This record gives sequence, C-alpha cells and structure tokens, in this order.
Amino acid sequence: MPKRVLIVDDEARIRLLIEMLLEDFEEDGVEILTAADGQEGLDLIRVKRPGLVLLDVMMPVINGFDVCRTVKQEWGMDDVTIVLLTAKGQRLDIQRGDEAGADHYVTKPFNPDELLALVSEELEL
Repeated sequence: MPKRVLIVDDEARIRLLIEMLLEDFEEDGVEILTAADGQEGLDLIRVKRPGLVLLDVMMPVINGFDVCRTVKQEWGMDDVTIVLLTAKGQRLDIQRGDEAGADHYVTKPFNPDELLALVSEELEL
C-alpha cells in the first residue's frame, strides 16, 4: 500500500509551499495529495486513506478541529496521523486540538526542517 500525505489548507500558497517541501519524499514512493477545504479533505481521507494529514485549522466549509474530530472520533481512523498546522497557537487552541484527537500540533510559521523531520518520522522513512 502506498504511503500518502494529505495537505489540507485553504491558502493555495501554503499548500504549494508544503508540497514543495515534501516533494523529495515522492522518490521514496510517497504520494502527496492536496485539498483546499475541510470537506474536500474529508472526502480524500475517506477515499484515499492517507497515513498522514497536515491540516490547517481555520478554513471555510469545515474547520480543521471538526475534520480531525470526524476522522478520529466518528470514523475511528486511529491509523491516520493528523498534524494540526495552524497559526492558532494559544493554549486553548492546543487543548481543542487534543480534544479533537490530533496527534501533533504545529504552529505557523513553522520550521521547515522540523516539519520534514516530523513527516519523515511518521512515515518511517
């Protein structure tokens, strides 16, 4: 089964930046998918079943907390690792991420090397 990473962010430039950051993983057989909002992200998670989701919180249609809660609590997809990647870095926001079932919480602006290390670790590369 191919390893898949899904990037869910409503800002096209952020999606592109992360996609470019992760492109070397494609040489290791990793498929990189993108979604522009929470609903599109949920649809891709249901169909493609990525192993790792880099998920923005503040998005139209469905926010990242609700996407995470749906995947982890309603669908019971514990094998999907969710990294909330957001500018919302207050203690209350981090607590909401934990309650939704997020595996990691990374605040923007993020350190590219740290994000690469996290993705590499989660994908076991």
